[in-house]
Amino acid sequence: MFQHALARAPLGAWRASDARASCEPDEVGFAIAILTVLLLATVVAVVSAPLRRARRAATSARGADVPAPISEAAEQGREESRGRQLDRRDELEAAREAKYREIRDAELDFRTGKLSPEDYQAIDVELRAEAIELLNRLEELRPRDA
Repeated sequence: MFQHALARAPLGAWRASDARASCEPDEVGFAIAILTVLLLATVVAVVSAPLRRARRAATSARGADVPAPISEAAEQGREESRGRQLDRRDELEAAREAKYREIRDAELDFRTGKLSPEDYQAIDVELRAEAIELLNRLEELRPRDA
């Protein structure tokens, strides 16, 4: 059967040059290059959009170098004070979480036998006192109307 199919095809009926002429690799390669560049530009635009937005907001927040009126300056001072208070609150909350982690680590060390009951008791009392101090400082930062 295989020999019969070969016998039917005339010699030289199909040539490799005919196949190459139908694809024209130069045009296909150019089209792929254009599509790749467009895809890359789209990805860069999408990924950098939040960065560009943040930069624009920062530039517009600075505004002109004209001094603000007194009422605006006072408002800015209050906002800066709130910002410092929020930064301080964030620091205290991080310290609180770290202290809780220390307490859990001490409990684990005691349960696994790395600490004697006396050592654990001393460490636990100290860590819990420090945690209470952090909680009190956080409470002081809480707004009065909350």
